Amino acid sequence: MGSCCKPEEYTRAQQHVAHKPGDAIHESVKEYYGKVLQGTKDLKTSACTAAGKPHPRLRSLMARLPEEVQSRFYGCGVPVPLGIQGLRVLDLGSGSGRDCYLSAALVGAAGSVTGIDMTEEQLQIARKHAEAYCQQTLGYKASNMRFVKGHIELLDEAGIASESMDLIISNCVINLSPDKGRVIQQAYRVLAPGGEMYFSDVYCNRRVPKSAQKDEVMWGECISGALYINDFIAMARAVGFEYPVLLQKAPIAITDANMRALLGNIEFFSITYRLFKLPGLLEPQCEDYGQIAIYKGTIEGYEHSYALDDSHVYERDRPTLVCGNTAAVLGEGGLSHLAKHFQIVGDRSHHFGAFQVGSQRQQIDVAINGPSAGPCSSC
Repeated sequence: MGSCCKPEEYTRAQQHVAHKPGDAIHESVKEYYGKVLQGTKDLKTSACTAAGKPHPRLRSLMARLPEEVQSRFYGCGVPVPLGIQGLRVLDLGSGSGRDCYLSAALVGAAGSVTGIDMTEEQLQIARKHAEAYCQQTLGYKASNMRFVKGHIELLDEAGIASESMDLIISNCVINLSPDKGRVIQQAYRVLAPGGEMYFSDVYCNRRVPKSAQKDEVMWGECISGALYINDFIAMARAVGFEYPVLLQKAPIAITDANMRALLGNIEFFSITYRLFKLPGLLEPQCEDYGQIAIYKGTIEGYEHSYALDDSHVYERDRPTLVCGNTAAVLGEGGLSHLAKHFQIVGDRSHHFGAFQVGSQRQQIDVAINGPSAGPCSSC
């Protein structure tokens, strides 16, 4: 399905983030994360550590990780979804490997995890503990992780094949890239149809001025390279991710006076987005086809309910009216990796117009009594 974002919109968005040669940015980031930072205590802002509490299942896994892998990790959340058994996972900018290690436990011995990073010091830490963790801690016969050196903008050059991954994760890394549009393009390329990009990063409510983008410390702290939210959405839609889903959002504190003087009134956030590769199934707007989703309660850690995004929770066995896009994401046609966890009732043979927003109660009434019962709020 073609993108709903015009090519010129993508170009306008991208020109606001490309400000100096990519090699200079890459070298600056490698220096900062490989040599300057020795632990999270060295960070000057909360950008790389801003996050809510992870799921109890993830917390229990984190308690078993190698200490060095934990202490040398600089993410802004825990963008590792549950219910990913058997999937092929790619971590963009994997750093010391923390999220790869968590994913290795969740996908099981039949799944696989690939981490890519450009910083040799970080890769050495990730590789050093992989075999012992998988064999001794997880009880696998061999490690299901591999770590590749390369740039996240150049996954093709790093040997990551097209449609070879089911899930892409990334943690506070894309903002560090000098070519964010290419990162999103490459992510779409390597995802198999039905796959998902599930990632946390730093965003802002206004474009960062050029003067602040030139500050190398602020760039390394994930501030100068933060994407204006609307520019990110334009980039995502331009490459085929037509339906960006916001899962979590938390403010980032900028307490350094010099940084605040350069940034003015710009507000920064740690946001977890979900992007789905569902060719031919996603539309620019939410449309009503009278479809119903029923959650089976089969996702690990979410036996009673499951949150697709920041405002919509699907209770086990409870019928919920959904728009066409949500039906596709949850499993219409069996393409999404979430399909085995949801039953989708209905198809797109009848169109009832734009999907209307209403209350959760109306949502259930419509699901039971039919589309004429009133509006709902699934989107």
